[in-house]
Amino acid sequence: MRFAVHHHAIARILFWMQGGLFACGVFMLGYCGYAVTDAWVFQRRESSALDRLLRARSTVSEGTAKEPRTTPLQVALAASGAGLIGRIEIPRLLLSAVVVEGSDSGTFRRAVGHVPGTALPGQPGNVALAGHRDTFFRSLRELRVKDEIQLSTPQGDFKYEVESLAVVEPDYVEALAPSSENMLTLVTCYPFSYIGTAPKRFIARARQVAPQTVPPTNVE
Repeated sequence: MRFAVHHHAIARILFWMQGGLFACGVFMLGYCGYAVTDAWVFQRRESSALDRLLRARSTVSEGTAKEPRTTPLQVALAASGAGLIGRIEIPRLLLSAVVVEGSDSGTFRRAVGHVPGTALPGQPGNVALAGHRDTFFRSLRELRVKDEIQLSTPQGDFKYEVESLAVVEPDYVEALAPSSENMLTLVTCYPFSYIGTAPKRFIARARQVAPQTVPPTNVE
């Protein structure tokens, strides 16, 4: 049995399909544009806030502040609605991004996230930071052992040297385990060029090599 389909009916179906696909394309482009712009604005705003905190920290360390030092990292976190932690920089990769508290998709869309429950920069233990492989941590594909990583926070500046790189399963929670040494762990999805939800995780482990914490200043 054959079914006859009129030419104008096929044309109408194709017209609506074309319109639907075009609308989906416009929506996706609009969302991508919004996400990129939102992340850029967020980074600029939080970076400016961090720079103000760093300048205040410098003033305190030079002994020119008129008030006692009351800006440890926990206070800085409370002062920022975004949970501002600091800034991560990897000079060789030209990577520079604001770090905020959180490990949810909204955080990763705007910044590098500090994994809750892990040590904060300046505290003994394992500081874990995570980010998207196609945004802020895209350049980690070029990371090498011995590369320098810098963390600038309201409490101090900390330098790390990459010790190891590994690809692991998503359930490899040992990467976030506490440590008796001052370590930094960077986590992102892998492979970097994978389309869709990546099946693996890329882990970079670095050891703190030159902590430069800000000494307390007692002002009479």
